[in-house]
Amino acid sequence: MAGARSSMRSLRRPFLIGTAVGIGGIIAYKSYSSRPAPHTHSVNRDPNAMGGFPTPPKFPPLPTREEQINRLRAGTEGNGYDLLVVGGGATGSGIALDAASRGLKVAMVERDDFSSGTSSKSTKLVHGGVRYLEKAVKELDYSQYQLVREALKERAVFLTTAPHLSMSLPIMLPVYEWWKAPYFWIGTKVYDFLAGKENLESSYFLTRGKALEAFPMLKGNGLAGALVYYDGSHNDSRMNVSIALTAALYGATIVNHMEVNELIKDPATGEVTGVKVRDLLHQRGGGILGRGGDAGQSEFMVKAKSIAAWEPYKAKFPQGVINATGPFTDSIRKLDQGETTQGIVAPSSGVHIVLPGYYSPARMGLIDPSTSDGRVIFFLPWQGNTIAGTTDAPTTITPHPLPREEEINWILNEVRRYLAPDINVRRGDVLAAWSGIRPLVKDPDAKNTESLVRNHLINVSDSGLITIAGGKWTTYRQMAEEAVDKAVEHFNLKTGPAARVDHIPTIPESDGMVNIDGNCKTDQLKLIGAHGYSKTLFINLIQHFGVETEVAQHLAGAYGDRAWTVAALSAPTEQRFPVRGKRLSALYPFIDGEVRYAVRHEYAQTAVDVIARRTRLAFLNVQAALEALPGVIDIMSEELKWSKDRKGKEWKDAVGFLVSMGLPEKRVSVTRKEVEDGIVSQWGVDEKAFSRHEGPRGAYDPNLSRIQNGGV
Repeated sequence: MAGARSSMRSLRRPFLIGTAVGIGGIIAYKSYSSRPAPHTHSVNRDPNAMGGFPTPPKFPPLPTREEQINRLRAGTEGNGYDLLVVGGGATGSGIALDAASRGLKVAMVERDDFSSGTSSKSTKLVHGGVRYLEKAVKELDYSQYQLVREALKERAVFLTTAPHLSMSLPIMLPVYEWWKAPYFWIGTKVYDFLAGKENLESSYFLTRGKALEAFPMLKGNGLAGALVYYDGSHNDSRMNVSIALTAALYGATIVNHMEVNELIKDPATGEVTGVKVRDLLHQRGGGILGRGGDAGQSEFMVKAKSIAAWEPYKAKFPQGVINATGPFTDSIRKLDQGETTQGIVAPSSGVHIVLPGYYSPARMGLIDPSTSDGRVIFFLPWQGNTIAGTTDAPTTITPHPLPREEEINWILNEVRRYLAPDINVRRGDVLAAWSGIRPLVKDPDAKNTESLVRNHLINVSDSGLITIAGGKWTTYRQMAEEAVDKAVEHFNLKTGPAARVDHIPTIPESDGMVNIDGNCKTDQLKLIGAHGYSKTLFINLIQHFGVETEVAQHLAGAYGDRAWTVAALSAPTEQRFPVRGKRLSALYPFIDGEVRYAVRHEYAQTAVDVIARRTRLAFLNVQAALEALPGVIDIMSEELKWSKDRKGKEWKDAVGFLVSMGLPEKRVSVTRKEVEDGIVSQWGVDEKAFSRHEGPRGAYDPNLSRIQNGGV
């Protein structure tokens, strides 16, 4: 008996441990497996459709830009709009989508192009911010903690709403001092814990050998190991454009290249009732005939609810204009309150550089938490190349800020500190460089006006102008929701199905669109391209259209189910294979059909719209973008019927833009003939900068790193 009891005692501990592990595993499995699959979609699986291939969902066609402008003009003659949004970046487009999906009549105007500013010049991360978490703990700063919690929650929304544009990305924290290992481990585990059920993957520790195996370019001397945690990455400007297009799908009037140069106020009350706009494309010879006017009539007023209709209620119901112009916030506030009004934006320069793909692994990034001067930089794979940045320095506000040479060299020096000494990091390897303006803000109502708000703020002026500023890409949706909530409250707007008017198209519920009931649904509302997206979509594109594998993977990742239309618009190659899709640059998978699609379906109006924001060629390789420019201009000229003078202006403006993306200023006078004669292909040969003439690493596959479950 004693032996039996002893045997039972010896078995009890492993039995209890095994039982606990088993129960824990079952609970973890159940909680994980019960999470909704991120790639649910409504694709026509009829084997008789399109020769047996699945077909994308069909939506009502979007109005053309001309039709949108006519609607903008017509809004002045009727009861006007519930809300007018100034600014077409991530936040402004998010506000337009949120308001339209609540049944409100909304218009959005953008001076340049959707995402032309800060929203296209980000680090491409969708993240909570590990450095913000560290500051929250070190400085006992609750606002930093709130920012991390909010961002981690919003991070998960990206994969739900745009799984084709978002992905998870493991990021390495190298450890060169053993005592930092537990510090980083605790920090990453807290980061996981704060993400809760929305966590992507659990962080983990790598030994020195495993770290070098995962990141072979890393400096091995003194390396103790590494922590790896997960954050998200996305295609920022394509995300922004998709948000704006989805807003239009729900009935919003959206117009790019439309400048606001005056706020219209009620003379009796001083309340903002609308804006005066100017179509900037008239300067390029691309304006349209206005309703009842001529082509020179580029300026007109756009009102919120007409004054006559609201005359008895003006004191109670001011008009709805929202200022969401990012770094240019203060310029709109000065239109409202005068030149002497106190500024709330403290602009900060964030410079990024793009290096060849061989500088980093295809599926792992790196963060340097302690640079030579205490700043933090990221080293991330993106679209087959490598992004390094960002800097953080006070700057002045300009439409296309130039990356300063000293900032580029600072990033290169930091990169050298972390890479193996036998890797020669050269200035000539920089394929592109840009400077984005981070609009940090000061609360005008705070007693201490010198302190910066680390997240975002919403301010309502005495005249009723709502301003939203600050924040970051990851929290754009939450910012938009709060801005619309404030507008609904302040202007007493009526949301819901009863507020819907004829301008909102009928969208089939079977296509996954949300019900309009007056509540915010943008955390589950899929963006254009997401409804019929699947991870195997690229295979259907190859089989149906005969496009290259690399091109098909790119199209599926950039357009989702709209890739069917892009491929269909691509010209035949007259070759055995590929059958369709002429590359804009031999180095990258962007093709001619994308230019036609951008013009016909995505409101692209200039060559810069295409090379920078509809495709990302200017961000990946500025020299390749210059070489592709003649072909892009020719296709756009065919689509938009440009004159010879207009084509010349497009060339000049595009080359000027490429200078802001890293093209040497001495090249600003390069002519189209010189490019077509091949002079550009010789640039960099003398200094052996062969990376400028080389495509991204291997076959570009944006789908390989997409997560199977969870969210970004």
